[in-house]
Amino acid sequence: MKLKVLVDNNTLCDSYGEWGLSFYIEDDNKKILFDTGYSNLFIENAEQMEINLKELDYVAISHGHSDHTWGLQHLIKLYREKGIIKNERPKIIAHNKAFLSRISPIGADFGTIVSEQELSNNFELELSKEVVWITDSLVFLGEIERKYNFENKEPIGKILESHGEKDDYLMDDTALVYKSTEGLVIIVGCSHSGICNIVEHAKKICKDDRVVDIIGGLHLLNPSKEQIDGTIEYMKNLNPKSLHPCHCTDLKSKIALSKVATVEELGVGSELEYR
Repeated sequence: MKLKVLVDNNTLCDSYGEWGLSFYIEDDNKKILFDTGYSNLFIENAEQMEINLKELDYVAISHGHSDHTWGLQHLIKLYREKGIIKNERPKIIAHNKAFLSRISPIGADFGTIVSEQELSNNFELELSKEVVWITDSLVFLGEIERKYNFENKEPIGKILESHGEKDDYLMDDTALVYKSTEGLVIIVGCSHSGICNIVEHAKKICKDDRVVDIIGGLHLLNPSKEQIDGTIEYMKNLNPKSLHPCHCTDLKSKIALSKVATVEELGVGSELEYR
């Protein structure tokens, strides 16, 4: 499995970054886009890296926030401009709540900008709370079981469901996992469901307790003492071979994690490979 960072807050090359996340993944002759960032930057950076997004097989969405989904409108525009018809476009895989309307704690709309109906007009959709195997070794985890009480304790704004407005605990937040020969590679967007919860769910689904790497946003932005202490203790016991935290992971949290695990830098232009 190969992974390239198209969008992150940090950049390690002459491509631009933004507050958002998008990874390009190849495994078993399948080409997967994981999240689309906030703008069309993932398309511009892919072109600069000589990645052809017109050949994608899947787009997997980690959750429905703007900095992970707003690029979808630009992907639609790209395919329309290039005359690529619907059945030649990638399938979109996401939780069935990923494209609902969301309101931030300050009252702003920060859910996806493209409606589920518009997406359905342009792509085949697989919206599921269940596990979806993309290849024999790469899996979309579906809805994450919430196990640890130091994670995901507070809602982030509101979500508009069919029966009304509710506190938003990001039940759609999920991840991808690659089963390597050495153990699991866990690929996350923002880890709103809790990075420890995600890892435990991945271990359960893949029937493997070994973790090689965790890549992506860990939702550790000025975390509470309870959350950072719980996460550090968990990672110490987990003993992953490495961590590649980015996006919504602040410097203090990275430093704290580095005391119990090997923390590697990640940013736009990074390339990782696992067998």
